[in-house]
Amino acid sequence: MEHALLEFIGYLTIEKGLAVNTCRAYERDISHYLAWIEEHDPTDLQGIQPATITGFLDSLKKAGRAPSSIARAVASIRSFHRFLVLEEHTENNPTEDLRTPKTPVRLPGVLSIEQVRSILEQHFPPTPTGRRDRAIIEVLYSCGLRVSELVSLDLPDLDFDGGYLLCMGKGSKQRLVPFGEAAAGSLQDYLGSRKILSKGDYTQQAVFLNARGGRLSRQSCWSITKKYAAMAGVKNLYPHSLRHSFATHLLKGGADLRAVQEMLGHASISTTQIYTSLSRDDLWEIYHESHPRAKGVRRD
Repeated sequence: MEHALLEFIGYLTIEKGLAVNTCRAYERDISHYLAWIEEHDPTDLQGIQPATITGFLDSLKKAGRAPSSIARAVASIRSFHRFLVLEEHTENNPTEDLRTPKTPVRLPGVLSIEQVRSILEQHFPPTPTGRRDRAIIEVLYSCGLRVSELVSLDLPDLDFDGGYLLCMGKGSKQRLVPFGEAAAGSLQDYLGSRKILSKGDYTQQAVFLNARGGRLSRQSCWSITKKYAAMAGVKNLYPHSLRHSFATHLLKGGADLRAVQEMLGHASISTTQIYTSLSRDDLWEIYHESHPRAKGVRRD
């Protein structure tokens, strides 16, 4: 089983070209799955039955795993058994009738335009790191990048003449993302003092550098963003908050859903559609302004 798992991860990495973090998630899920089988229902790969898988999923539920976590485990197990059949390790696929549990749709944490403005319009130290920090937050919000995508940016990825940056997204897929004057100004202001952080190392291509002249890590970028949000009085900021806010504010401003999907790098438009959900306040305002029998109605 361990050998089959190693082959499976190699297949995902080399042939499917999945991102490293995605492959690690698959590996964790399948390792847990195979360890459970070994302890509770010892058998070989050919002997795994639908009831075995159901027993494993029931154990996850009893352990209090979230529906989204269980759904991911189902997807991992299904992919693993399809691989086993494809590579002729087994003849039958016990996941053919396996259903993915429904997961509740959760609206992502979105900041208001005023909250974003309060973060960006506060005082940033006029130092290389201060200028860097402003540029980080401006680009995250202006371009809707994931933190991992932002810290992966290299200098040749920035096109100030065209107003685009080249981003490496999930699954090593590249996409062009436009940026406006605010992001361009913050980036140029930072790049003017970037050489101080690079300590004269002209071979360093990373856009965002740490105090030692190396590429800034995801953890550091997240800490920087959270620090300035707290200084502006914005609480409960999550790593994707600025990305979610970027998408929501674009759609509320009338942007086309397909265009937002392209800018976010979503493979499926159904992923982007979560941002079209309206808040209760939005629904109230639309109803109050549009329905003839709602005119003059006051809300408590």
